[in-house]
Amino acid sequence: MGAAWSAPCPVLVVDAGGTLVEANPAAHSLFSHQSGIDFAEGGLPHWLATAHGSLRATGTPSAAAASGAVAGRTFAAHPSPGEGGSVVWWLVEDTDLRSAQQALLGERERTALLADISGALLSSLNVDRCTEVTARMAADHLADAAVIVAPARGRRHSLTYARAGGALSRTVAQVEAAAVPGLAEALQGFPPVPTRWIDPDGLPEWALPPGFDGPIGSVIITPLPGHGVPAGVLILLRAGTRRAFTDGEEVFAGLFAARAGAALSAARLYAEQATITATLLRELLPPRLERVHGVEYAGAFRASQDHELVGGDFYDVHPGADPTKETFVVLGDVAGKGLEAAVLTGKIRSVLHALLPLSGDHRQVLTLLNNALLDSHHTRFATLVLASVRRRADQVELRLTSAGHLPPLIIRGDGRVEEADTGGTLVGALPEITARSADVVLAPGETCLLYTDGVTEARGGPLGDQLYGEARLQAALRECARMPAGAVVERVQMLAAQWLGDGSHDDLATLAITNSAVGDGTGRVVDGHRDRPARRARR
Repeated sequence: MGAAWSAPCPVLVVDAGGTLVEANPAAHSLFSHQSGIDFAEGGLPHWLATAHGSLRATGTPSAAAASGAVAGRTFAAHPSPGEGGSVVWWLVEDTDLRSAQQALLGERERTALLADISGALLSSLNVDRCTEVTARMAADHLADAAVIVAPARGRRHSLTYARAGGALSRTVAQVEAAAVPGLAEALQGFPPVPTRWIDPDGLPEWALPPGFDGPIGSVIITPLPGHGVPAGVLILLRAGTRRAFTDGEEVFAGLFAARAGAALSAARLYAEQATITATLLRELLPPRLERVHGVEYAGAFRASQDHELVGGDFYDVHPGADPTKETFVVLGDVAGKGLEAAVLTGKIRSVLHALLPLSGDHRQVLTLLNNALLDSHHTRFATLVLASVRRRADQVELRLTSAGHLPPLIIRGDGRVEEADTGGTLVGALPEITARSADVVLAPGETCLLYTDGVTEARGGPLGDQLYGEARLQAALRECARMPAGAVVERVQMLAAQWLGDGSHDDLATLAITNSAVGDGTGRVVDGHRDRPARRARR
């Protein structure tokens, strides 16, 4: 036993009956600090006695491998046979190893939690959803309760409360940030104050989630960092019946807050951009058309990409101040597709709106628009067709002017399709423009169709390489005699879509102007329909 007695680790000799018979100095030094064990009477720690019993029962040393704690330190016990059936137990300390393993396990758990948090937060770009997920995960994994304080709107803050395993709630309240240590600084994005500086008993009522009873034992207040602007503050609460937050938990709370703040900031940025986009789109989308001063209008637009809402084709209808004034109609096609073309479309529509007082003179309107486009930074051009519309009795008078655009088509009541005799040069390309106007009269049931080249240049058909063409369009329109304006537009759009199939295409825009008055011999028209003769009262 000389080697055992000179070993630096504790060594115990236990007889076949499980009684300690000998121990080296290292073991005496160790067990002198262990309370609850009568070392002098041959007592052993419970975990070691259990391992010794297992060894006696199985006779297999590997089955008796054990580990446990002695005097606040952990040891691994390794048996070897001794004299007279005794067993020599070598206690090798692994306190540091176990601490390292526990630390590694905890770090892995925290890393996995951060990954789960990131996945949950980044799965949505909705601000309310991200806020709720942040509060819920903070309460479930970091504390007993959590409060999210959103950036101020005016003098009030949005507050989101969550309790571990409890309900989630929201409210808006006026927050006195200076009354809570570190809150005012955290709302401005400064680093958090240590949790030991915060008196839990001094928290205001708004900082406690509804239904969170009992004293508060520990508090963490940490900012939610955003992209240049703080995304809010996270408050973590732990009940007084549990241990206080450790330094490591404070650090981890900061890591959690960084992930949550980035997600909240991204969601708010997305919401702001979506609002801006929706506001701009409202100005770029085609208007909703309806009956104006007894004349029926209908339009349809299909962008070159199905996921887009705007493009380079557009139309507008500007009603006259009263039935005696002309309604100004425009349909145009800007060179190009997508958002860039839509931006110039918006500019053209704005310029034309400003030129409404001059809309009676089509040539002057086109000249002023051409000058405006030449003076801008845009390098694109556009084709337009203008129409001034006014009802006279049961007829609708149109003055049509094309600026480099396809001439309008007139659908007569007997099915004939005529091409308006108008033409001119496009706008935004040359310093001077030319334009020739045509006067057209629509009888009841007749329609004037304005359209862009996306219809006639739709490439498809049986082999997928043929243009739809003007001849096919005019043949289709012969079947649209006396149809309402909406039906004519829908028919043209449907035929173009069928011709295209799944193929690519340019923007398609169509606008129909229909004299929907029905002749009955009275000579009077109300909102586009003649009054029916009143029945004579019986005498």
